[in-house]
Amino acid sequence: MDMAQEVKRRLTADDWAAAALDALGEGGLAAVAVEPLAARLGATKGSFYWHFANRDALVSAALARWEEVNTEAVIAAVEAIPDPVERLRTLFGTVIGKVEQGETEMNLLATADHPLVAPVLARVTERRIGYVAMLFRELGFPADAAHSRGVLAYSAYLGHAQLARATPAVLPVGDGSRRYLDQVIETLVAR
Repeated sequence: MDMAQEVKRRLTADDWAAAALDALGEGGLAAVAVEPLAARLGATKGSFYWHFANRDALVSAALARWEEVNTEAVIAAVEAIPDPVERLRTLFGTVIGKVEQGETEMNLLATADHPLVAPVLARVTERRIGYVAMLFRELGFPADAAHSRGVLAYSAYLGHAQLARATPAVLPVGDGSRRYLDQVIETLVAR
């Protein structure tokens, strides 16, 4: 499809949600504004209003997209791995890579008290911790210990995300990154 065809293509609600999610990752919730997004998409505000009643509806769609892409799709991808330790290792490797590539996670946490963001963050956090706790249960940990390790694992992920944002130079790279990931997994599964 050439550029002229691309411009003439009718934008979908998902196109708008994807652009809003990109903007959220780049500049936080305040960056999700209709006019700049319309300019980015080469569209009019009319196109926006064709799909969404207002900005809140767009923010909700962007948050739903974030939840699907960064939680449900990631979980679905690792579910095919039979060994729970390898699932945990792959999960961590995937999410650490994603968080180092963008600021969306930290920008959402910075607006955790926003009425549209708060319930999504709560649901995603519960889902993520629950999934990791299930992996620990599969490894033979009792339910309480599995949940505690799920919280610890998620805390380690969020700490890594914060370091990636604030002081990326302290994080290991290359072979050091692989050793770091191995050490995190070994620590989490140790009895």
